[in-house]
Parts: sequence; structure tokens; C-alpha cells
Amino acid sequence: MAADTTRTAILLAAERLYAERGFGEVTLRDIVAAAEVNLAAVNYHFGSKDELIAELFVTRSIVTNRERLKLLKAAEAAGGGRAPVEEILRALIGPSLRGCLGRESERSDSARFMIRASIETIAPIRKIKNREIDHLRKFAAALRRALPGKADADIYWGLHFTLAMAQQTVRDSERLLRLSEGTCDLDDVDGVIDRIVSVAALALTAGSAVDEKMAARPGR
Repeated sequence: MAADTTRTAILLAAERLYAERGFGEVTLRDIVAAAEVNLAAVNYHFGSKDELIAELFVTRSIVTNRERLKLLKAAEAAGGGRAPVEEILRALIGPSLRGCLGRESERSDSARFMIRASIETIAPIRKIKNREIDHLRKFAAALRRALPGKADADIYWGLHFTLAMAQQTVRDSERLLRLSEGTCDLDDVDGVIDRIVSVAALALTAGSAVDEKMAARPGR
């Protein structure tokens, strides 16, 4: 088997197995058997299980981040260099939610892998997430342009809460379905995005009640 073909076979097999069974339940031997290669091939191309997981996560994240920035650029171009807050937030969370939610996406190995990555906290993915912030700074800059005068801390908290809502929706989608007895339609991905964006935008554009409360604390 050619080197590129072997590498691809390993990645596809690993993604499918991790998506189906989770990171802790899959061994390198499982991946070797599914890819129909030998263990030396995995070690040669990736070095370790953690590096294989990291490669998969980075590959999928790059696609998502490119789509995010493409949407952000289009929104700012349409707004003459300043996009509405709602469109900035929609560009931020839309690609990842569309990749993980909905009937069609949930059946793909790549979507189920990214859902696993959201649900299961493991070292290689956590390290990548902690380093992968340059593209988020572009969204912070866009929000500063959209909200001149808004404190930097409010911008960063707004980004953090927006991402947290999106991630929690993916992580606990099954619980939400059971809690709502199916009335919350997670297959309506655009509707889910609209709900998160509306809440996050409201928090970012609302008055400074939090600032006033903090300023009233003793010692300030």
C-alpha cells in the first residue's frame, strides 16, 4: 500500500472508530485491524495515539475555521468594513453547528468525531483548543469595530459565552431533546443558530448593568 494511501486508511479508520466508540475505548490495534495495515505504519505516520487524534482534530478544525473566516469576511464586506454583531456571531458558530447537528451531519463520521471531541475532554484536543486562538482574535477585532467603546473584557466574555452555548448544545443535545420531550428541534440547525445568536448578541449589546454592579462593590 502506498504511503499516502496507508495514511488515509489509518485516518479514516481511526475517525470512524473514535466516532462510534469514543477515545478511551479504541486502541491502536483496533485501528490497525480496521485500516488493514500493521502497527509499524501507525507509528511511522503518527508516532502515537495522541498524535493521531490531534491530526484528526486539527484537520477538521482547519475546515471549520476557514469557513468561519470566510463568512466573517463576507459579512464585513457587505457592511462596508463593519458587520452587524449578529452576523459576526453567526459566522463564529454556524460552521461548527452545521457540521455537528442535523440529520445529515449526525450520520457522518467526521461530524460524530467532532461531537466526541466536544463531549470527551482528552489531553491532545485540549492542548490544541488552548493554542488555537488566532482566528478567534479576528472575531474579537470584528466585534470591536461593530461595538466601538465596548470594553475589551465584555468582547472576550461575549465570545466565550457564545462558544460555550454552541458547544453545550452539541454536548447535551440528547438531554435537551428528552427534557423538552422533542419540542426543541435540533434538526432545525438554522433555528438553533438563530437562538444562540439572539441570546449572545443581546448580552453583548445590552446596557452596562454588570459594569454598574461591579463598580458599586466596596473598594471600587
